[in-house]
Order: sequence, then structure tokens, then C-alpha cells
Amino acid sequence: MVRLSVIVPFYNVQSYAPEAIRSLHANATEEIEFLLVDDCSKDDTPRILERAAGELPNATFLPRERNGGLATARNTGLDRARGTYVTFLDGDDWLAPGYYRQLLSAITELDCDFVRTDHVQCAARARTIHRVPHGRRGVVLNPREAILPVDTTTSVDYAYAWAGIYHRRLLDDGLLHFTDGLRTAEDRPWIWRLHREARSFAVVGLLGVFYRRGVASSLTQIGDVRQLDFIRAFDQVVEETARDPDADRLLPKAVRTYCAIISHHLNNSERFEAPVARKLRAMSAAALKRMPKDVLAEALDEMDYERAGRLRWLRRRLGQPAPGTSPAKAAV
Repeated sequence: MVRLSVIVPFYNVQSYAPEAIRSLHANATEEIEFLLVDDCSKDDTPRILERAAGELPNATFLPRERNGGLATARNTGLDRARGTYVTFLDGDDWLAPGYYRQLLSAITELDCDFVRTDHVQCAARARTIHRVPHGRRGVVLNPREAILPVDTTTSVDYAYAWAGIYHRRLLDDGLLHFTDGLRTAEDRPWIWRLHREARSFAVVGLLGVFYRRGVASSLTQIGDVRQLDFIRAFDQVVEETARDPDADRLLPKAVRTYCAIISHHLNNSERFEAPVARKLRAMSAAALKRMPKDVLAEALDEMDYERAGRLRWLRRRLGQPAPGTSPAKAAV
């Protein structure tokens, strides 16, 4: 019987894949299956994975014929998952020995839909612990209530899919698949949907995932047009939340987060290629125009002056002042 399906997408990570696979070996038991998805890598990654599938217990090599991005690669694994529970790992990260045994024990004991965990962020030799932004630990809670408050970092802002474990009933209910083709921010609509529609969750202070930052092939390091998929991702968050019965309470959080992410990218637009930076500004202005005007006005009024001013400047530049803004207040 397979208790846990571990889905691990890889793309051009030949330098890091061996470490990830060694850490899977250190977690292997007869109850765990490993689904190794190659997203049409151009380096030696497929050969590393093919060899690993023959050596790692209960491992299956799933080569994709066309590169689809992380969301689509994860979906490839979800379509083959047989476990009672599901979790994820990225192909350039790694695990502590015995971590999955502890993760299974946590969700079995708590008997909830999903469990979220802390992680260790690794940049060169630096190690930093990142905690789930939720104070209550080891207690089963309503996921919907963990979305708010609006002006505080909450569990939906900690979107890492690999920082947790998920009961199969979420997969059967259609809640675990990602939006196909999203190249970045793929975790954002996914985590919002989980918190809106799952019935129960918990947070545990369990460390075992080592998240590698600064990988050259990661989209967070590449300033090309694929980065702009964050707009499609957050459009989905806003659209789906607007249809929620509790939209009056939840939509301000979605809009405010979207605005903060747009402002962040605008402030760092020098890392994009020039045509992409222009497209970023145009698409961001269009996104602001799509947002509910009253909710957007409230979000801008409550954001700090610098970030809100950046968004108001973008609106003015297109001849459309931000809602609820006097000329004096709009000046930056």
C-alpha cells in the first residue's frame, strides 16, 4: 500500500539533482513512492533520473515530451499519484533524513486535510529558517480563517507547495492540481484555493525541506517574459475569490496582495529585458483597471506611501487616476 506519493519535477538541474536524489534515498520506505518528472531538460538531468529510477525504491521516471513549466510538471506527477497522501519537492532542493516519516506521523495524528511546515532557505552557505506565518501550531483549524487579516502576512502568503503534506481527498476533489502552463507564481492560486475550499488544516514546527535560492535556471533569477505569468496567477486569485460566498471579507486581502506584488516587480523592473519591462508596466496597468474599484481604492489607501504611489503613478501615466485619490494625495 502506498501511503505517500512524492512528486519531484526537474528541469536542467544536473548539478543539483544528485543531492535531491540522495535525500530521497534517505527517506525511502516501502510505503513511499517517488514520481520523478523531467520537464524536457536539455542537460544531463534525464539520464540522472533514469538511472535513479532504477536504484531508488518505488521510483518512477516520468519524462515529458514538451517543456510545460513547474505547474504542468507537478500535474504530470499528480495524475500518476497512488498514495493516501501527497507531497512535493523541487529538483534543486533536498531533504533531511527521515523527514517524510515525521511528516506522515504529523498528518496521521492530526487527521486533517493538509499540514503546513516550516523550511530552511539556503543561499550559498547561509541557512535561514522560514516559519509558516501562523501562530497556532499542532491544532486543527479552519483553513478559511487563516487567510486573514488583510494587513498581515498569513498562510496564503506562504505559498510553497513543498512545505506541507496533503490528503488524497483533496486530489479527488480537484483541489491539488495547478493551473497548467503557469511559469511563475503557480503556487498562489493553488494555496488560495486550498484555504478557501479545504475543510481542515494544521501547522507544525517541523523542519526538513532545504530550499535552495539563487539557482541560475530558476525563473526567479531570469528576467524574461515568463516572469509576467504572476499577473495571470493573481488574476485567477482575484476572480475566484470574487465568486466566493465570503468575498466581502476575503477579496480585500487578494487585491492588496496583488497590488504589493505588482509594486515589487515595478520597483525591480531593471532586472527585466527592456521589452519585458515595458510589457510589465502595460500589463500591470491593465490589471489595476480590472480590479474592483472600491476594493482597489481601499487597498491603495492602506498601503505604505511608496508602494501605493508607484501604482498611482502607473495609473496616472495612462490618464486614469487611481480611484479615491485626490490630485494632492496622488503626487509622488
